[in-house]
Amino acid sequence: MSESELVYAWLGEAPVPYEEGWELQRRLHERRVADQIPDTVIMLEHEPVYTAGKRTGKADRPLTDPGAPVVDIDRGGKITWHGPGQLTVYPIVRLSDPIDVIAYVRMLEEAIIRTIAEFGLSGERVEGRTGVWLDADPARGLTERKIAAIGCRIARGVGMHGFALNCDNDLSWFDRIVPCGITDAGVTSLSRELGRDVGAADVLPLVERHLADVLGARAHSRVEGVPELPGLPELIDA
Repeated sequence: MSESELVYAWLGEAPVPYEEGWELQRRLHERRVADQIPDTVIMLEHEPVYTAGKRTGKADRPLTDPGAPVVDIDRGGKITWHGPGQLTVYPIVRLSDPIDVIAYVRMLEEAIIRTIAEFGLSGERVEGRTGVWLDADPARGLTERKIAAIGCRIARGVGMHGFALNCDNDLSWFDRIVPCGITDAGVTSLSRELGRDVGAADVLPLVERHLADVLGARAHSRVEGVPELPGLPELIDA
C-alpha cells in the first residue's frame, strides 16, 4: 500500500443482497485498476448468504437446505456465512509491488485484532488458519473460537473481498456448514463474548481507524452509500 487517502463507503444498516455487493465490488475494482478512483473500502451487512471459496469441499457444504443461498465465488478459502449483524468489509485497494498476499492478510488480521482490543478482547492468530481467534477458556467450557473470517483475492494488483467481523449476528447459521473448513473449533461474536449487544455500526469507526493505520493511508473519510466519485455515478442506481 502507498500512502494514499482511503475512502470508506458505508452502505447502511439495511442488509444488502450478496449479488448486489459482489457486482459493486467488481465495478469498483475495474475503476481502481484503471486509477479512476482512490482506494475504496465497501462496508456493509449482507442478507443471509453462504459464500464458498475456491477450496470449499463437498463435506464443508450444507447437507440440506440451509435457509439461505450458497454462492460460489472467486476468493480464496472455504465456505462461510454472511448476514445481518456481521460487519463485512471489502477493501478495493492497490497493493504495492512486489505483492505479498500473506503480508496483506496479516494487515487485515491486525486491524481486527486492534479493533476488538478496544472492547477488552485479545484476538489471536492461529498458525495454519486465517482470521482472528479467541483462545480456548476451559474454565468457561469454551474451545478456541473464531470471531472474524478473512478471504481475499488480488487481481491486477488490486484487492477484492476482505473480512467479516461477527458483531451481534445469529451464530446458529454457522451450525449448518463446516465454517472455513474447521471442525475442531467454534465461532463467536462480540456480543456473545461481552454479554451485551454490539452492532456493526458500533464498531464501524474503530475498524475505519485501525484499517487505515495498518494499510498506511495518510487520511481516510466516510461516505454514506456508493461514493460519488469520477466514473462512479452510474453505480448509485445500478
